[in-house]
Amino acid sequence: MTKKTNESCNTMLIAVVQSQDADIVESILQEMNVSITRLPSTGAFLGRRNATLLIGIPCERQQQIVEALKENCRQRIEYIAVPLESAPLPMPAPTPVTVGGATVFALEVEYYEEL
Repeated sequence: MTKKTNESCNTMLIAVVQSQDADIVESILQEMNVSITRLPSTGAFLGRRNATLLIGIPCERQQQIVEALKENCRQRIEYIAVPLESAPLPMPAPTPVTVGGATVFALEVEYYEEL
C-alpha cells in the first residue's frame, strides 16, 4: 500500500487531446519516464475522437508535463455546416471552428494505493 505523506505531493493530470496528437504525446511522455493510462473518448460538440490521458506525477513535475503537452498538441481549424437562418431553403454554410490543443485538469491526490 502506498500513501501520500506530508513531505510528498502527488498530482493526477487529466489531459484530453485529439486522437491525431495522442500517439505523439504518449511516446514523448514515456520517453520522459511518465506512466500514463489512455482512455478513448469523444468530444461532445463536434463528436470527434479524442484520447483522455490519466497522468499520475509528483507535483514538482506538473509544469514540465504541461509544457510537453503544450508543445505537442496543436490546434486545428475545422469547418462545420451551419444552416443559414435567413435563407429560404436550409442551405448549410461552412463555419470555421478551432479544435485541438489539450484540455488539462490537475487534481491533488490525497491518497492512492497500488494493488
